[in-house]
Amino acid sequence: MASEIKVPELGESVVGARVSRWLKRPGDSVAAGEPVVALETEKVDLEVTAEASGVLTRIARQEGEDVKIGEVLGLIQESAPAPAGAPAPGPPATVEAAPAVPETPAAGTSGTDLPPTPQAVSIPRAVEKVSRPSPPGAPVGRAVQTADAAERAGREERSRMSRRRLTIARRLVEAQQTAAMLTTFNEVDMGAIQEIRGRQREHFRERHGVGLGIVSFFVKAAIAGLKSYPRLNAEIQGEEIVLKRYYDIGVAVGAPEGLVVPVLRDADRLSMAEIEGAIHGFVQKATDGTLSLEDLRGGTFSITNGGVFGSLLSTPILNPPQVGILGLHKIEERPVVRSGAVAVRPMMYVALTYDHRIVDGREAVEFLVRVKALIENPVDLWLEG
Repeated sequence: MASEIKVPELGESVVGARVSRWLKRPGDSVAAGEPVVALETEKVDLEVTAEASGVLTRIARQEGEDVKIGEVLGLIQESAPAPAGAPAPGPPATVEAAPAVPETPAAGTSGTDLPPTPQAVSIPRAVEKVSRPSPPGAPVGRAVQTADAAERAGREERSRMSRRRLTIARRLVEAQQTAAMLTTFNEVDMGAIQEIRGRQREHFRERHGVGLGIVSFFVKAAIAGLKSYPRLNAEIQGEEIVLKRYYDIGVAVGAPEGLVVPVLRDADRLSMAEIEGAIHGFVQKATDGTLSLEDLRGGTFSITNGGVFGSLLSTPILNPPQVGILGLHKIEERPVVRSGAVAVRPMMYVALTYDHRIVDGREAVEFLVRVKALIENPVDLWLEG
């Protein structure tokens, strides 16, 4: 009896995938529950397991092919218990071999996620220049230009865009075409936060097993701001505005093919230690390639920290259908005026991109001022909590 390997349900809003790698080859034995093929989706990578033990007899969809939910990827000939005293069965009589697909080395990465590398397309080296007489009226140097172009083509590398990168590209363009995005800026004195972190760093790590970063402070401050300005925690559905009274905060994590945004569920109910632990877990999962669809689902507002890469100032792009995203940046000592005197302070530029269709400029500016006030006076964060 043959068992089909099918594309499983892939989660919310995900309807297709790409076959990234077969973990078994035709003729290989497979145990029930054993991973057989890896799929790449627009959000995460996943492995499809065998539902029954047997031998992989057919690969229906090759590496690099796009597939949809429910499509057959391959067949497993289920193994039945051999009768007592019967000789051990030999290999299957016929096996349909899959065409060989050359493997490509993994691309270098400085991020945290490690998706399968797209296969490179081989480009032939340029042919040697051949001296031929130019036809009458031909531009002088045309043959040389053609040869130079061919030689440059030999120094180019082409690779197919992954489903994730294609989806990122599509969503970024959609965000710019559908939302009326504006960005407002402010600057925050990070001195109080740095003093708390310096004083509590070792105690916090010993007690909770994670470091005390700056993002957890901004998560708390952003939630306080969202409660005061609820339309930044909303979305547009048709001709309706949906205000959300829960706070699922997306925290951007760097990956080789772009940012992924895992979500802190009900972040208003989490302690600073729980927020830091969850963020640490997301980073570890991204590094291991084990982020799940559930980790990335939904989100009502996002925070992205370009400062970890050295960014001094940027305009973050919305993550639809969200209507607000807070951008953090590099902390840099700058001269500022305090009580009529110039002082050197650790300053950070912050940016809020918002959808002007439902968020007014005044709301956006006052939200950012609220976040600034809470970060500069962090005791108020506990009073807010």
